[in-house]
Amino acid sequence: MSFPKIGNLAPTFSLQNQNGEKVSLKDFKGKKNIVLYFYPKASTPGCTVQACGIKESRSEFEKLDTIVLGVSPDSPAKLTKFIDKYDLNFDLLADEDHSVAETYGVWALKKFMGKEFMGVVRTSFIINKEGRISHVLDKVNTKTHDQDVLAILRNGI
Repeated sequence: MSFPKIGNLAPTFSLQNQNGEKVSLKDFKGKKNIVLYFYPKASTPGCTVQACGIKESRSEFEKLDTIVLGVSPDSPAKLTKFIDKYDLNFDLLADEDHSVAETYGVWALKKFMGKEFMGVVRTSFIINKEGRISHVLDKVNTKTHDQDVLAILRNGI
């Protein structure tokens, strides 16, 4: 796995959110910091804990001029169900062909219960207002993810 380098411009993307609306990295350039987090699959236990933590911390992210975008290989319809079920208050993006995950270096061989398969490795990228990657979190704890990211943002990016 090879992530984009810290300090480099973040790879551009345009993906559909849960409502089928196009969301692009360029939409936020010069306006907001971005936490772009990749997760394996909507409505699974770890992904739910991670998303609900972000939901509960939304006002803290807003105070730090930061938007959070979750990315998974799920369809927009599945993302809508995930958002509705857990009352999530931020956009989730559908990367069904995993092309953005590949660009960010998070589509890789995984092992689970003795089986090998390709999938998303849970990883977060903090992108500053200039569109540059300032931090990569590749060892994500789903229970503390929101607080871990907020600590980085509070220290300045």
